[in-house]
Amino acid sequence: MNTAPSSHQYRTVERLVAGVQTSDGAGVRLTRVLTQNLQRRLDPFLMLDAFRNENPDDYIGGFPDHPHRGFETVTYMIAGRMRHHDSVGNVGLLGPGGAQWMTTGSGLIHSELPEQEEGLMEGFQLWLNLPASQKMVAPSYRDIPPAAIPEFTDENGVVVRVIAGASHGVDGAVHRPDTEPLYLDVHLPAGTRFEQPIAAGHNAFTYTYRGSVNIAGTTVADRNMAILSNSGAPAVCIEAVEDARVLIVAGQPLNEPIAQYGPFVMNTAEQIHQAMRDYQAGKFEATAVQSL
Repeated sequence: MNTAPSSHQYRTVERLVAGVQTSDGAGVRLTRVLTQNLQRRLDPFLMLDAFRNENPDDYIGGFPDHPHRGFETVTYMIAGRMRHHDSVGNVGLLGPGGAQWMTTGSGLIHSELPEQEEGLMEGFQLWLNLPASQKMVAPSYRDIPPAAIPEFTDENGVVVRVIAGASHGVDGAVHRPDTEPLYLDVHLPAGTRFEQPIAAGHNAFTYTYRGSVNIAGTTVADRNMAILSNSGAPAVCIEAVEDARVLIVAGQPLNEPIAQYGPFVMNTAEQIHQAMRDYQAGKFEATAVQSL
């Protein structure tokens, strides 16, 4: 980790994305960083929402009952508490440093509601696509408490939490076939740097959520995504301009058609219409659950 960066070693920044300010659920204010127009470029990832709200009016309504089909949701909390309920009987409490991994598969209805009335609510929700062959699997759900997310500290004091995939010999809390996601939360003291290998052919991005970092000569400020080039370089190198926290996300593209209508993500328009018919017929209420 002590060699000087060079263009052939590290992925560069293709472009910076600040995201779109919006609201979802019952008026929760958030930034939609990975929007629908980036789904092809960042396949297999479909969406990234970032929320950081001190004002309870901006989060207190939460996300009441709503359906999903055809993909996985990964919710990672930095601060605050959210309660999960779903139509197949799962209940979970997501707190600071914890994650929830839900495979919506053939369909379910769930809610995510705050269990606090004041204070900071901060975190991320990432949508990860499922291959066509897996879109109609039985739904599954897993709570991942903070202690169950492996982490390590390197010789420079960089702390790395490995939510999915692997980093420097440390296996993450979750491994998924087909999409092979990497999901790291990296805390860098000012002046330090961190290198992460990224598999050839995998799409990758970072999201800075504290401080400012430098990636191959590009400054990536707080609340900015950096889409990393697919140059064939085997790693990304992140240098902390100041104390910083950064998500690193990468995955194997599926290279399959994407058809999305709101909370349904399938491969064809007819499959979307079928999802709507099934939801209206109450079929999402009766789906059997399996464990991750």
